[in-house]
Amino acid sequence: MLSSLRPLLMFLCVLLAACVASATAGAAETDLDRSRIAARLKAAYPEFVSGIDGTSVVFLDGTRLLFDDGKAKSAEERLADPDIDDMFRQPYPWGASLTPPEHDSDPGRARNAAFFSKIYGDCRKPGFARSLARVAWLPKRSKQTLLFTTVNGAAKKLQAVSDELDALPSKFDVFLVPSAGTYICRPIAGTNRLSAHGYGIAIDIGVKRSDYWRWNKHGANGAPRYRNEVPEEIVKIFEKHGFIWGGRWYHYDTMHFEYRPELVDLID
Repeated sequence: MLSSLRPLLMFLCVLLAACVASATAGAAETDLDRSRIAARLKAAYPEFVSGIDGTSVVFLDGTRLLFDDGKAKSAEERLADPDIDDMFRQPYPWGASLTPPEHDSDPGRARNAAFFSKIYGDCRKPGFARSLARVAWLPKRSKQTLLFTTVNGAAKKLQAVSDELDALPSKFDVFLVPSAGTYICRPIAGTNRLSAHGYGIAIDIGVKRSDYWRWNKHGANGAPRYRNEVPEEIVKIFEKHGFIWGGRWYHYDTMHFEYRPELVDLID
């Protein structure tokens, strides 16, 4: 009897071993991803983040935020209710050529509200404005000043961007001047989620040559028809200083840039 069952038992043992090996490899991959994310967070927010411990992002003041809620989410659910891990699910293509994004590819568009409120504060609470400073926007061609957060050196980064853009030829002016604005405490259009503008980390450049997925006609299947006129030279200057561009989103917003240094992939 036992001899007749031996092939089946051997098969089951092999199958079990393969499952254990697969689970172990999966755990190792998750740990590696988590360690890389921890390194990014510490490098991007050195005055705030200590690291990741188990299921929590740990801050230097000892407070914690949930890193991964363990839920499997659709693209829409990742935008509506992202945990911190979800912010890194879609790698941002720093320095890549300007091509239409793939379906539902919105790298950086998912923002965990608790994390950003922890770093930058809540604009709906008293005293938030004390974290803002005025940045001279392209002073050689404009007298515009823009409010931007000083937290984590963000205002200095925007000023560096402005200085480089100001050195571009005048043919770029139509894309840049006047800026459509920076800080405003408001939700994202069509949602109840706070906009990146509400944290003082986003800027909209000129409107005249910009495109937004809600403005343009959609295809027969309801998919946004991608459009962009913003030149690569402008995008690369922003990206050089840690800003992501809304033109790299499937749900595109080509005037929009926001400071997101945690999405920069560190070189080993």
